[in-house]
Amino acid sequence: MAGTISRGIKAPIIREGDDIVKIVADSVTAAAEKDGFTLHERDVVAVTEAVVARADGNYCTVDDIAADVHEKLGDTVGVVFPIMSRNRFAICLRGIARGAKKVVVLLSYPADEEGNHLFDEDELFDKGVNPYSDVLNEEEFICTFGEPKHTFTGVNYVRYYRDLIEEEGAEAKILFANDPIAILRETDSVLVSNIHERERTRRRLQNAGARKVLTLCDIMNESRNGSGFQPDYGLLGSNKATENLIKLFPKNAQTVAEAIQQELFARTGVKVEAMVYGDGAFKDPVGKIWELADPVVSPGFTDGLIGLPNELKLKYLADNEFKHLSGEALTAAIRARIREKQHDLKGQMDSQGTTPRRLTDLIGSLCDLTSGSGDKGTPIVLVQNYFNNYAD
Repeated sequence: MAGTISRGIKAPIIREGDDIVKIVADSVTAAAEKDGFTLHERDVVAVTEAVVARADGNYCTVDDIAADVHEKLGDTVGVVFPIMSRNRFAICLRGIARGAKKVVVLLSYPADEEGNHLFDEDELFDKGVNPYSDVLNEEEFICTFGEPKHTFTGVNYVRYYRDLIEEEGAEAKILFANDPIAILRETDSVLVSNIHERERTRRRLQNAGARKVLTLCDIMNESRNGSGFQPDYGLLGSNKATENLIKLFPKNAQTVAEAIQQELFARTGVKVEAMVYGDGAFKDPVGKIWELADPVVSPGFTDGLIGLPNELKLKYLADNEFKHLSGEALTAAIRARIREKQHDLKGQMDSQGTTPRRLTDLIGSLCDLTSGSGDKGTPIVLVQNYFNNYAD
């Protein structure tokens, strides 16, 4: 009778140098034995990117970031559209400030790309501010909106980022605009710091004549003096480890996912799918924060997770094509309809309302919600029956 099951799997505390593939396989098989479940074809075994990167030792220091920034961008750096996060961006900003003499931060308003709000957007209308064209300096911002604190964290990010830059001995200037070109009034050496719109922001600045335009993907994309690095995403997807150390997004995620599949097949004879997952992709309707602060939900996954769902909408079938049926006749008709469905339902009315997102984004988001971000101690998630349907 069960449909999709998402099961958090407890694991040992994972340290640098640990065999992450063995730990995942050991944990899943031990859980199956202890809790009385079995693995099936196309079950999904997922492990969070945090422990994959930790086991691989994919770390760099604030000094590494500082050296990379100074070499690539020089003494004055414009930081465009960073997210407001103590965990995600603050330590990156510390490295940027340590490598520069002046840092100009351009914050989008009323919120960053991830939905962290500086203030309620209704205040824009109350104060007569046009977010599409108005550029505010820090004094103008405070006079207009005061010194608001983040709803959940209680942090005044404007003051926090200014203080952080000045602690590193750099001059700080904070501006507020939603047009990235506003930074060019201050410097033509720019570090684009938003995540999902980074390439659009880069193109706009390049077309406006910026001399140097990099994104966070271009910082720590190579090793410095033996440090960790991320060749595709640089500082994107990184997290604060200590006050001086940052854990980068894993660079071996694809290898790990494939190895987990192979290891579990060797042990059990069952071919599961496997993936490495990071932040899920969903929005908090109260705090308005998008969870997805990583560049992708899944940086590594096996081939069986490629693609989109191909599903019929049961309530549409029940209310339309089979509205004259009920009971066992309705059940039998819908099951037959599912068995006969086309391999590609795109554009078909009877698939309307199904979720048009990649499988890795859907399953990764489910895994992120299951494992949480605190003390649950389940960095491994087993998803079962995901590919089953009402006709199975």
